[in-house]
Amino acid sequence: MAVESLYREPEADGKVAWPILEMHDVFKIYRSGPVETVALRGVDMVARAGTMTAILGPSGCGKSTLLALAAGLDRASAGDVRSAGASLLTASEDELAAYRARSVGIIFQSGNLWPTLSARENVVAALRLAGAEHAAQRAAESLVELGLGSRAEHRAAELSGGEQQRVAIAAAVARRAPLVLADEPTGELDAANQEVVLRALRRLPRDHGCAVVVVTHSPAVAEAADRVIEMVDGAVVAG
Repeated sequence: MAVESLYREPEADGKVAWPILEMHDVFKIYRSGPVETVALRGVDMVARAGTMTAILGPSGCGKSTLLALAAGLDRASAGDVRSAGASLLTASEDELAAYRARSVGIIFQSGNLWPTLSARENVVAALRLAGAEHAAQRAAESLVELGLGSRAEHRAAELSGGEQQRVAIAAAVARRAPLVLADEPTGELDAANQEVVLRALRRLPRDHGCAVVVVTHSPAVAEAADRVIEMVDGAVVAG
């Protein structure tokens, strides 16, 4: 299904930063009887391998809709959404399910984990749902990488908010997802935990070469990103 994308640029060192996520003239329109709500208006964006992109904008501007399209949870009304060159718009439901399971890591503001499972069990479960091999070993390694080796057997409900978010990031690391989408991942954390989670997010593209797209209201997250996209009323106004 994948085809080589035409949208790529050489980096300063001559290497190509491959686009993991591309949106081209994307519209999303919700209809309820005679009423139409335009959530996205002609959005163009590219998230490249090895980079972190922050999406800023007021509530209701279309940020979460953009993430839903990128995750394959919804389809665009017009335009094209492509992952590694393959169109999500024309993908079958089975192909979208496989894409969500294997190619995308999604981190929400909260509620990422099963509270009665341990940190290790949560990561193993995510890996097995994705059909990954060597789930136990990969889960253990990713938790150590995120500084959670000593917390691996603690139930998710016993972890701090920052630790829970790092477990969710560890699951994305263990799955080796080329695209990581995060929706306000530091929104409910105190300043110290925000900094810990932000460092973990920032390491993902650097250490694993994935593309990270973060919806945020946090100036600190925006400052840490390689690129900032600003949205107003469903349209990209800067970035």
